[in-house]
Amino acid sequence: MGMNDLTNLEEKIAHLTRAVDEMSDIVARQEREISRLTHRVKMLMEREASREYDAGGSIPLADQKPPHW
Repeated sequence: MGMNDLTNLEEKIAHLTRAVDEMSDIVARQEREISRLTHRVKMLMEREASREYDAGGSIPLADQKPPHW
């Protein structure tokens, strides 16, 4: 393997390492955002279920399965 081949491989490895690091950061941000959004949806569902129950509904919305299940 020539020196030029080794340099090309080193450059590719550096590029891939940088790309993996960037993607890892993105995935970590997305994980935090999904967790925050999941928490908010749960709170909204509980709030709506409480409203429905207070309005005389029989089964709170939060205890019902979505129609596609």
